[in-house]
Amino acid sequence: MNLNYQGEHLGYGQLGNILIILSFTAALLSCFAYYFSFKRKNEITTSWVTLGRMAFSVHAMSALGLIFLIYYLIHGHFFEYYYVWQHSSTILPFKYMWACLWEGQEGSFLVWTFWHVILSFVIILKAGKWEAPVMFTLMIIQAFLASMLLGLEFDGIKIGSNPFILLRDHPDFANLPFIQMPDYLNKIKDGRGLNPLLQNYWMVIHPPTLFLGFAATAIPFAYAIGGMLTGKVKEWVAPAMPWAFFGVMILGTGLLMGGAWAYESLSFGGFWAWDPVENASLVPWLTLVGAAHVMVIFKKNGTSLGSTIVLVVSSFLLILYSTF
Repeated sequence: MNLNYQGEHLGYGQLGNILIILSFTAALLSCFAYYFSFKRKNEITTSWVTLGRMAFSVHAMSALGLIFLIYYLIHGHFFEYYYVWQHSSTILPFKYMWACLWEGQEGSFLVWTFWHVILSFVIILKAGKWEAPVMFTLMIIQAFLASMLLGLEFDGIKIGSNPFILLRDHPDFANLPFIQMPDYLNKIKDGRGLNPLLQNYWMVIHPPTLFLGFAATAIPFAYAIGGMLTGKVKEWVAPAMPWAFFGVMILGTGLLMGGAWAYESLSFGGFWAWDPVENASLVPWLTLVGAAHVMVIFKKNGTSLGSTIVLVVSSFLLILYSTF
């Protein structure tokens, strides 16, 4: 039975899905363009780089558009969307509205994507000859993050979660009697809201800082992969080193914020009683500290290149692991 539901704003969801697909496909196009720009004899082809930059710009605008669209839906209390209902409420103070965005997995991936976009702009402006191989790797990562918002399912395997799924289509609500009413939105007076333990100023500043630290680990990783792809197995260390120390600083700051939050609000019982998420963020920070230090050793003595590569790659892979 097809019901004519009342009061739903379906256009926002359709726009959001278009932006997700655009973000994903543009990241893939940028990835391929940057790859073809350096594949022949390590020479950078200007036309391919231009295409890579254009595709990246489309990806960046789509990602930013998604962030502001979801925030608009949260701020406007559009509870026909499950993500909005799950993470926000009408009584939530304004200062926590942004925190609703990254409380969920989908929003967290978007914040991570946002920081990659910002850092990628810096790479485009400052990396010079390293732009193409580094951006090739970063765009693979961006395509992966964008795929986590597609919410597709193949042979029972679900890829990601779509933040624009309607409340009435979500498995938790689809079979409830009131959802079968055309005016079901009138029955929903408020959303579930932000977890009370998360209604703290640390929730506003800690996750974005931590995700900037996550994003920063991708830059040395991208330099390492780019160096191996272009045959510059030693040259990549010097331009990657400042990024490694930047990642150590930012990710370390995020971890300290998490430690302070654990003492102050979350009742974990102390610094070493963090939940697995915080501990999983600590381990890649330790490997990144090791990577930064062996980079210094390699720069000074020309040794420990293997350890540098292993630690840089491990830091990023551990970051991926920690997010799941």
